[in-house]
Amino acid sequence: HLIYAWTDLDKKKRRDHSGMSCFIVEREMGLQTGTIHGKLGIRAGNTGWVAMNDVRVPVENMLGQEGEGFKIAMSALDNGRYTVAAGSTGLVRACLESSMKYCKERQAFGKPIGEYQLVKEMIAQMVRDYDVSRLLYLKVGWMKNEGLRNTREVALAKWYACDAAEKAAADAMEIHGAYGYSNEYPVERYFRNSKAAVIYEGTREIQKLIQADYALGNRINNPVRKTLPKWQPDE
Repeated sequence: HLIYAWTDLDKKKRRDHSGMSCFIVEREMGLQTGTIHGKLGIRAGNTGWVAMNDVRVPVENMLGQEGEGFKIAMSALDNGRYTVAAGSTGLVRACLESSMKYCKERQAFGKPIGEYQLVKEMIAQMVRDYDVSRLLYLKVGWMKNEGLRNTREVALAKWYACDAAEKAAADAMEIHGAYGYSNEYPVERYFRNSKAAVIYEGTREIQKLIQADYALGNRINNPVRKTLPKWQPDE
């Protein structure tokens, strides 16, 4: 487990995040964990709690240098936002596939509901949002592979894909009608899961602030200190 703690009490009083450090804490040191139950969505994910009581961690367990905890946490957010963007893109696709199938099966007033213009509009938006979301997160993947910092790009990918997933899930519920509200079809699960993606790894409001700060010059990218080896796909 990675635990972030204040290591400079003077900076803690000033709420200066450069006084935070990151530590690797092993379970045997006295760390306790448990599973959180009763979530609205992402029920297959093992979301849990962490508790510590009189846990002592040696200095050699510090990750990076003293005072770099906040930077490490922010780099973890960049990686987390990438996975959320990719997962939300998959959620849009799942909503699209389920909705297209149902549009061909369900008939109203003698013809499939997919022939009605307002239903077509919802399908068209899913198609557009899937393609755009996919392009955004694939661009971030390329940047990661090239060792380029991607804080702005991954925040944009996360913002767009999560909004797209939330809209696609809501529209899929509409297309499925009353069936969308039951667990006979998967769209009710897509709807529940879509809300979590909007929240974790930074809400849409946070992603908006990041975009504005970069555009206004309030934030700049520093070179990545260390990079992983490039991923080489099999030929």
